Parts: sequence; C-alpha cells; structure tokens
Amino acid sequence: MNERKKCVFSGTFDPPTLGHKAVIESALNIFDEVVVAIMLNPQKTPYFTNEERLEMLKLTCPSDRVRVELFGGTVAELLEKEKTNVYVRGIRNTIDFEYENANYFATKKLKSDVVPVYLPCPQELLHVSSSIVKNSLRFGTPISEYVTKEVEDFILRKKS
Repeated sequence: MNERKKCVFSGTFDPPTLGHKAVIESALNIFDEVVVAIMLNPQKTPYFTNEERLEMLKLTCPSDRVRVELFGGTVAELLEKEKTNVYVRGIRNTIDFEYENANYFATKKLKSDVVPVYLPCPQELLHVSSSIVKNSLRFGTPISEYVTKEVEDFILRKKS
C-alpha cells in the first residue's frame, strides 16, 4: 500500500505572507499533502477574521495538494486528527528557531512521536512578517513586497 506522506503547517496567518507561501512550497517538495491550519487562539485578537484568513490562504496556495482549515485545539491534537506526526515550521532566524524548538518540546510531551521539520526562509524574505503587513496597513504603506498579488488585491478590496 502506497501511503501518502502528509505534514501539518499551522499558524495564525494574520495575514498569510510570501514567507508562508515559501514554506508551503518547500513542504510540497517533500510531502504529498500539506495541511495548512489556521490555529484559533482565544487569547489572540487577529486583525483579519477567520474567514478572511481562510480565503487569503486559499489564494496564496491554490494547489490540490494543500488543504487549508481552521483548528481550535493543540498542535498535538491536530497532528492526531490528520494522522501524521510531521510538523513543519518556517525559520527566519535564530529567534524563530529558539521559539519553535521550545514549542516542539512542549508538543512532544503531548505527542511523543512528533517530528519537526524546520524549513529556512528564503534570504530575500527574511524581513517579511505578518506584523510588518499589519503595520503597513495601519500606516497606509504598500504591502506588495510582503504578500502575493492575490492577497494584496483581497486586502485592498476588503479594507476599502
């Protein structure tokens, strides 16, 4: 039986950036299916609604090998639900690595067989973050170097 290799990539994606897209595309070079999960955290108040983030992620990665969904539990629960133990994380710098590694050890306590896959961000996108996009929107500065054209159009339509 040829089992499809699947991974999970989760985050807030508020909004999805070119960095997120690069991580997903790298994961598609390794895995047959990438589950991109918008994690619902009641302690966070996102700039964009759940539905807007879902739509923007679908615009960012319109592949039949990428499934985008909302999820309200822990990463360990999400991995169990998806029947995979592979958790993909994008890394821009050592700060990201330290943060993701700490989260890995916390998740490992809940799911002992979790396998983290750290994918480095392309050098030209090291400065890109969702926070930069939100700040740019607040100050009315361009966002085109941070998000796909489709996401930029979506945001400009929504915010006009």
